[in-house]
Amino acid sequence: MASKPNLVQWMLDTRPWFPEATQTKHLETHAQASRALALLPEPERAAVLRYYHVRDAKMALASALLKRYCIARLSPSKPPWSSITLTRDSHTKPVWVDPATGARPVSFNLSHQAGIVALVAVADYHPVPVSSSSEGNEERRGPGKEATVEVGVDIVCTSERRPRDHAMVRSEGWPAFVDMHADVFAPGEVSYLKHRVLSAVPGLVTSSPPSTEQVTDAKLRAFYALWALREAYIKLTGEALLAEWLRDLEFRDFRPPRPTPAWEVPAKEDASEVVGTPEIRFRGEKVEGVNICLRSMGPDFMIATAVRTPGNRDDGLGWRLSGPYEVLSLEEVLDFAESR
Repeated sequence: MASKPNLVQWMLDTRPWFPEATQTKHLETHAQASRALALLPEPERAAVLRYYHVRDAKMALASALLKRYCIARLSPSKPPWSSITLTRDSHTKPVWVDPATGARPVSFNLSHQAGIVALVAVADYHPVPVSSSSEGNEERRGPGKEATVEVGVDIVCTSERRPRDHAMVRSEGWPAFVDMHADVFAPGEVSYLKHRVLSAVPGLVTSSPPSTEQVTDAKLRAFYALWALREAYIKLTGEALLAEWLRDLEFRDFRPPRPTPAWEVPAKEDASEVVGTPEIRFRGEKVEGVNICLRSMGPDFMIATAVRTPGNRDDGLGWRLSGPYEVLSLEEVLDFAESR
């Protein structure tokens, strides 16, 4: 058997950060923000400060800090913070290569939306060689399968564009809203969203009789759940939304998790606030070996986490993704970085 890896799910909530900084340029003079910026190399610091909206700059800052934090904390070599240099793989996905070994000891992926930055990372994974794996345990090579462990994460917020989404549905209709995104969904997913999602997911609409707005909210929740699932899978492969095979990928009969009572309340599996991997098809064939979990955080946020261990599919399928994300504080990240 493979050794048990170190799998972490971390999050930074940038919404309460630096309330006095109302413009991006204010981050350079704000005491805590400038302290955080000083921990980044100049090119990344400049990239953060190029954002027009301060909310976007804060998420970019949090993303840069989280990547280095996970590498410095999880890598067996415990590299000094200032020595960490990120590069990109053949799919332009950020990676860290240990200069001492040439290996990638930490696989990680990030997502950000509406002020929240989420990271999933796996370290210390030592798979059994394929030659000693049980018969039938090898997985066929497919899009993006190059590493021994692959991870993807996506976070969505159903309320961030709610006024715009509702206005569009009112003026154009729900089928037209779905069709606007048909170029990145499978035909079966488009049909499911248009015609079957409310009947296929009992309890998606909780009021009886529901208002028109409540019906639209329920449909939008299913739409964003599908978006998160697909994006987590696509990011796991290392591809992007421009991948030529997007419409060949289909999540069948997916369902969104129920909302949790509040953002800080962990989702519970027995309350259907966490849902596991739906059936995934790629060009009609069932996709095996991908472990995906979709959870709620409060009434508005959903997070999809995906892992895969090519060649040793049972390893990744056995990892528990349903545990809660740990919400880190900016202070603890800065203190750790400055101690390294």
